[in-house]
Amino acid sequence: MKLVAPIRLLPDATQSALLRETLERCNAACTWIAETANEKCIRRQYDIHHAVYAETRTRFGLTAQAAVRCISKVADSLKAGDEDAIRAFRPHAAQPYDQRIFRLLPGDRVSIWTLTGRIVVPFTCGSRQRQMIVRAKGQADLMLVRGKWMLALTCDADAMAAYTPIDVLGVDLGVVNLACDNLGNTYTGKHVEAVRRRQHTRRRALQKKGTRSAKRALRRASGRQARFQRHTNHCISKAIVAVAQRDRCAIALEDLSGIRDRVQAPRRQRARLHNWGFHEERALITYKAFQCGTPIVLVDPRNTSRECPCCHLIDKRNRKTRDDFVCIRCGFAGPADHIAGINIRSRGLIATGLVVPPVKGTTPSLLSVSPEESRLL
Repeated sequence: MKLVAPIRLLPDATQSALLRETLERCNAACTWIAETANEKCIRRQYDIHHAVYAETRTRFGLTAQAAVRCISKVADSLKAGDEDAIRAFRPHAAQPYDQRIFRLLPGDRVSIWTLTGRIVVPFTCGSRQRQMIVRAKGQADLMLVRGKWMLALTCDADAMAAYTPIDVLGVDLGVVNLACDNLGNTYTGKHVEAVRRRQHTRRRALQKKGTRSAKRALRRASGRQARFQRHTNHCISKAIVAVAQRDRCAIALEDLSGIRDRVQAPRRQRARLHNWGFHEERALITYKAFQCGTPIVLVDPRNTSRECPCCHLIDKRNRKTRDDFVCIRCGFAGPADHIAGINIRSRGLIATGLVVPPVKGTTPSLLSVSPEESRLL
């Protein structure tokens, strides 16, 4: 697995101006390359390279490898977006570098290419990033983030050997409760929603005012909500993986791919739905689990909050309210998100092979396990 280790560059005024000019020149080249590719109706990096490489170097004064990185950046963006769209790159958008045009040096320094040649810039980073950059490999991105120069390094991540699970921790991801497992541990999204509403109200008021000071305040607040939400997701994912590792469990998650295209929300709820960071939460759980050897399994999300874990009746009427579940057949009741976590665990047990799938008219049966393991199951 690859992880990104951001380090902060500390250039002086002259070096900062040179890095800014380099970033602006590269992004201007990328915009021209994208326009040319669109005019000639080409999308493959190989075709774009042969069409624009020589002129890119002449027109923008780039070295060979810098031109190659610009072409690669444009080709990747054309693959990810609308094929008919002309890509325009912001003047200070991140620019990829590879090991031919940047190098880490002893003494917390980095040698990096600019329009006038290589310069040596000091950097600083945290202890965790310092451990990661020892395994830096491949591409790095030069970024100007809120006036600070950053270099995002791609690093190989160490992974523990995956253990053989004796149980499964079922985790239900949601909007009101960001996560709830089958043990009843609930991680509420109340604080995230409060921050979203507060930031939305403040942005709307500042945009309506439109003065210079209001625009400065908008720039300062840019990304604040996303950073808070990412921090919250980090804390939740760390807690979930810690519980799974403690009990030697695999983690079962719902496969929610494409859910935003399938779910239609009322107008008043659309902002909250589209603010839901389930993909980020799943990615954080996955990489943290990978580092400690915890297996991950994805299960079918259909009817996890409508199925009774006792009699297995699936009915919309089982979900009395958003928070409450009451089976209309056997009367089994509980918090709806907790019930969903139990059902996800049951599907995860089958997916991992800890439980034999039931034959029609029978109940699931456990595989041969030790007495200690069967007690946990």
